Amino acid sequence: MPGKYPPYPEYKDSGVEWLGEIPAHWVLTRTKYISELTPKKPKISRDKECSFIPMEKLKTDSIVLDEVRTIDDVYDGYTYFADSDVLMAKVTPCFENKNIAIAQDLVNGVGFGSSEIYVIRANQRVSNRFLFYRLQEDSFMEIAIAAMTGAGGLKRVPSDVLNNYIAAVPQHDEQMEIANFLDRETAKIDTLIEKQQQLIKLLKEKRQAVISHAVTKGLNPDAPMRNSGIEWLGEVPAHWEISSLGFECSVKARLGWKGLKAEEYVDEGYIFLATPNIKGEKIDFENVNYITKARYDESPEIMLNEGDVLVTKDGSTTGTTNIVRELPSPATVNSSIAVLRSVGRIDSSYLYYFFVSTYVQNVIKRIQGGMGVPHLFQADLRKFNVLMPPFKEQKEIAAEIDMRLPKFDDLIAKAEYSILLMKERRTALISAAVTGKIDVRHHVSHPTGDLQSSKSAIHADL
Repeated sequence: MPGKYPPYPEYKDSGVEWLGEIPAHWVLTRTKYISELTPKKPKISRDKECSFIPMEKLKTDSIVLDEVRTIDDVYDGYTYFADSDVLMAKVTPCFENKNIAIAQDLVNGVGFGSSEIYVIRANQRVSNRFLFYRLQEDSFMEIAIAAMTGAGGLKRVPSDVLNNYIAAVPQHDEQMEIANFLDRETAKIDTLIEKQQQLIKLLKEKRQAVISHAVTKGLNPDAPMRNSGIEWLGEVPAHWEISSLGFECSVKARLGWKGLKAEEYVDEGYIFLATPNIKGEKIDFENVNYITKARYDESPEIMLNEGDVLVTKDGSTTGTTNIVRELPSPATVNSSIAVLRSVGRIDSSYLYYFFVSTYVQNVIKRIQGGMGVPHLFQADLRKFNVLMPPFKEQKEIAAEIDMRLPKFDDLIAKAEYSILLMKERRTALISAAVTGKIDVRHHVSHPTGDLQSSKSAIHADL
């Protein structure tokens, strides 16, 4: 095989469809013969402390160890594990996201965690690090995902699928060589991914600064300023007015809402937007529900128009804002979305940018402070202070922001695509190494820069 990773000198037919040919000296086995799934809890002192890992703390190749519990508090009802065990999420979407890591540095060497975590303990026939990488390989992931049982977001990988998965493995020393190689090479890729993620964070901060400065300070750096009298806002252009949102917009939301019955959802009809449809940069009109005309007609005040500004007012995404730039068909919103509609003096695009500014988002956070479930009341929205440049200037500000943001969006998209390629590279490298498609026993490590290759080059190598 061409490329910097040569094949093994000799292969044999594995007799297993998804494995194909394997190195001649590798042997077939099932996961249950080289590891123990969900090891039994030992007899341990219950008054000692241990690490505790909720599902959200298990990541790809890392575990957030910031919770400590007394063993007695978690012994019953939670999953037990110890240092060196492989932890793998078994429920969607965490399994598909490859939330898998090796437990280490646990308090007293012991941990407990979510019952949705599989614990795989390697025996003497396999390196835990080789096993960790083997369980991220493409064919295993495809088989396990296809076998998941359950409904919706609660699908799980059955234990027998994991136990009976057939894999080809080399001798222990060679497993260690492969694991060491993957440790080195994936670390390089992860470093590059982190740099791109930092770049994206910086670009988003600068993008946000462009919006926030324009809607609170204006475009003219020489304009006379005055104290706004509003905390956290500081000085504003002297000729701008300060008004209340309730004076400049109608603020509407669905009131007295009775939930929809199954028969009121239809395959075609009137678009019914929910909070997942209100994205940071766009409204998702593709993945929507549809409702009957009768339910659509119930609330004419929230039948959407182009130019309406939508604000989520419930849950973890409270404050997420977007503008209806075009309507593919008649649409309305559910009870968790407020509709802001200009009554004449405020430009809709300016209002949208004002609402996504750091100033308004911080106001929303302060209102939510201390709430168990985040919520924005319509009365709160109507009281919001709104900076009101002359209408012509509002349109100029919105146009300037419209002109400047695509540069940031393009750079962010390029960085995200770069991350996608590097993740594909990482996955392909792991799969090739643990299935014996490439021979890395004598591989000489290269500088990080060598990893910056295109998707086509990656697959040519592998």
